[in-house]
Amino acid sequence: MRVDNVHTRTLWWESGSIRMIDQPKLPHRFVLVDLPTYRETATAISDMTVRGAGAIGATGALGVAQAANEAPDRGFHGFVTEAANHLRATRPTAQNLFAGIDYVLKAIEAEADNIPRARAAAIAAANAFCDDDAESCRRIGELGAPIVAAKPRVSTHCNAGWLAFVDWGSALSPIYAAHRGGADPFVFVDETRPRQQGSQLTAWELGQEGVRHAIIADNATGHYLKAGEIDMVIVGSDRIAANGDVANKIGTYTSALAARAAGVPFYVAAPTTTIAAHTATGADIPIEERSGDEVLYVWGWSDDGRFIRVRTAPAGSTAKNPAFDVTPADLVTAIITERGIVPATVEGIRSVTRA
Repeated sequence: MRVDNVHTRTLWWESGSIRMIDQPKLPHRFVLVDLPTYRETATAISDMTVRGAGAIGATGALGVAQAANEAPDRGFHGFVTEAANHLRATRPTAQNLFAGIDYVLKAIEAEADNIPRARAAAIAAANAFCDDDAESCRRIGELGAPIVAAKPRVSTHCNAGWLAFVDWGSALSPIYAAHRGGADPFVFVDETRPRQQGSQLTAWELGQEGVRHAIIADNATGHYLKAGEIDMVIVGSDRIAANGDVANKIGTYTSALAARAAGVPFYVAAPTTTIAAHTATGADIPIEERSGDEVLYVWGWSDDGRFIRVRTAPAGSTAKNPAFDVTPADLVTAIITERGIVPATVEGIRSVTRA
């Protein structure tokens, strides 16, 4: 996607290090960071320097490749296994993270008897996983663009654009593809409390692409749906269960309920790496509980150019902060994957996950 009209990706491998966009600095600063070790990469996932299902998955894959690069010959496999477990523990909900880690581990296992080949295989596999993420999202855009062209007043929640993946994104990819194809979508961008990925990331992306949009408070979505000003809702996902239940950023379920009440279609866009066939229903999806400080404080840029944290709640108050919620399958109109647009049912999920 574009940054000042120059194509870039969210992250990439560079001489053993991972180079990525420092997302918390956006939209006010565009900064690249280098992560030379897998432990630094794991921290970047935990503290949300990188966030978004596909981007986390790609980072996990590249992190395992880093571990293979760092591991000594003696104890190589134990080192890599420990690193993979460390990376897995960074975020519990996003299925793509586990898919990326397992993809690279499988490549290493295929060369288990030759350490130099195992290292090379890990790097090649991690890069292939990143390329596949970008291509899958491009295909999601291609398949979803006609829907956006027909229903151009779009609501979205959180950030499921190219910053959330290696390139293109999931929920925003059909919007970008429709826009580049001559449509003129208008996007209602939920701010997405408490970390404001909508107002900070999605709005920035849409501005870079030249897509018309307006940032709205999260609790304004229902108002615009009821008023008939939104034609469709499209969101991403961090994990899709085998029955079609969808885990996504907290507040997604609320938008789905409002869309159902207003008779507006509610789409989920996600590559098949987001589908967890071993997770039977949404009730089985672990929901990450993040620090209450994300609710009690806000970060932002002061007028004198400092990136500062400000407390907005009473000093004696505590907070609860689930990062995700689960939208039941029966509220989902369809799931847009790179392999096709399918119903959020057991049969629909199976049709795009069969080998």
